[in-house]
Amino acid sequence: MIAYHDEEWGRPSHNDRDLFELLSLETYQAGLSWEIVLKKRDAFRHAFFNFDIAKVAAMQSIEPLLLDSSIIRNRLKLAATVNNARAIVKIQQTYASFDNYVWHFVDGQTIDHHIENMADIPAQNQLSQIVAKRMKQDGFKFTGPVTIYSYLQAVGVINDHEVGCVFNPDQENGER
Repeated sequence: MIAYHDEEWGRPSHNDRDLFELLSLETYQAGLSWEIVLKKRDAFRHAFFNFDIAKVAAMQSIEPLLLDSSIIRNRLKLAATVNNARAIVKIQQTYASFDNYVWHFVDGQTIDHHIENMADIPAQNQLSQIVAKRMKQDGFKFTGPVTIYSYLQAVGVINDHEVGCVFNPDQENGER
């Protein structure tokens, strides 16, 4: 958990594979702890071809995955991962990349909430509601506003590192 926070969470991501991986992991987190999901991350990478979007989109069956005890075996979430890969393939045709799609909601700029206290972080906001609604229209599954808020934090669209956190991008850039 500490390594994820220190090395990954909240850092702007612009790689379609990474964006897909984090979206997928966020969908598995719903109803579970993030720690459980992270412990199974390597197994998910193996099960989903290192989150290769084209390979996951081409999967014909999730049945073998339901027998894999190293991953979270929720049929609906597994099916959503394949479905979401297929949605991303369509998005890539329209936006040239999933990155362009994810970041177009904020004109390519991170939103910094200047968080003073972690208790002030909402579970969702207007942006996550807009993005979730659009993603649903674009065929994504398990992408409600709470999941999407967490996703936007994870990929750096929303910066919710506390102001004093040494991993806050503003701290790292010497802006504070």
